[in-house]
Amino acid sequence: MEILRIDKTDRTPSIYCNHEEGALEMSGRSIPENAISFYKLLFDWLDQYVQQPQTETEAIFNLEYFNTSSSKCILDILRKLERISESGAKVSVKWYFDDGDEDMQESGEDFKSLINLDIELVAK
Repeated sequence: MEILRIDKTDRTPSIYCNHEEGALEMSGRSIPENAISFYKLLFDWLDQYVQQPQTETEAIFNLEYFNTSSSKCILDILRKLERISESGAKVSVKWYFDDGDEDMQESGEDFKSLINLDIELVAK
């Protein structure tokens, strides 16, 4: 599988996915005009990864802000990671938020309550 790298813009996060490393990283703001269209490359990459995941996968979410349509996409990403975990592979998720940013902390807690994954909330 090829490495997926999407550069950050004012409206979209940077995305880095590496099969060999078992790594997925997102950082920045996620307020694209069309979230489903923006995240399609990541969904396609994850669909392939789910078929042959590494024994350990680490996902890092380091988002400053995201809109409602992005939150649905993030949930879909987490569900794909959950499928990897259900297959017996280890999946760790780190949800970073600025210390004092209650909205981003609550978002991480909400995702944690919806998904059967160990999501570590990390104040920075």
